[in-house]
Amino acid sequence: MGSVTDGRDLTARATIRNAALRLFAERGHDAVTVREIASAAGVSPALVLHHFKSKDGLRAAVDAHAAESLDALFAELGGQELTEMLARGGASASVAEAFVQVFPSGSPLPAYLRRLLLTNDPAGAALFARWYATTRGVLDAMVESGIAAPTEDPAVRAAFLLVSDLAVILLREQIAAAIGNDPLTPTGLARWARDVTAVYTGGAFAAPGKEPPS
Repeated sequence: MGSVTDGRDLTARATIRNAALRLFAERGHDAVTVREIASAAGVSPALVLHHFKSKDGLRAAVDAHAAESLDALFAELGGQELTEMLARGGASASVAEAFVQVFPSGSPLPAYLRRLLLTNDPAGAALFARWYATTRGVLDAMVESGIAAPTEDPAVRAAFLLVSDLAVILLREQIAAAIGNDPLTPTGLARWARDVTAVYTGGAFAAPGKEPPS
């Protein structure tokens, strides 16, 4: 009997957290009430407070959930497996798959991250720092293994690569309007990753003196 109750509690907790994530992503933490979260989750306000004690407690749980989701992505992108695939030239599909797993279709997580990153929120600053550290680690490993060219300023290069990644989240709607695909869907992200990989590996500019294609 106790295990059944615990399972129901966990399900209710996740349902409330996910409802809060969606509302926070749409309107911001300060603009959403506990009653609205409860209504969206199909539970009573008392149950929200039972699980999270306060709206701030619920906000902390949402932030922790976002961080855990990104940790899965960081682990995927920071591993030796990715470095080996980059050496074989087959990493773009893997990166796309990793993003789609973290940002499935209809997920409010990208919008929530965008709000965190663009409002100087401490949680957003912490996520940015973790993402930067992962990017720098991957770049250092690529340079050491000969996959990436060395640079006089690896800090700037890592920041540049990170900005490119974040653009897909921060400018999702604008990119979708420009290219005709949502860049965080499997089709759009595969298309995005293919050309970004081509730019990184072959460059965006023609070599000096090279004739343009007819």
